[in-house]
Amino acid sequence: MIPKPASKFLRVKCEDCGNEQIVFDRAASDVLCQVCGATLAKPTGGKAAIRGEILGAFE
Repeated sequence: MIPKPASKFLRVKCEDCGNEQIVFDRAASDVLCQVCGATLAKPTGGKAAIRGEILGAFE
């Protein structure tokens, strides 16, 4: 058996401008919106704190 990974990529919608962007759920550095520069994810040592609406997940 092959174990499933615990991490995922998330589609996140920016609260400020509405841009949709793909973010790793265990990001090790700040992830900024490519359009307006707002922070979409902040690292916490494990799963990142997502600051936006999560629209979906990719495994």
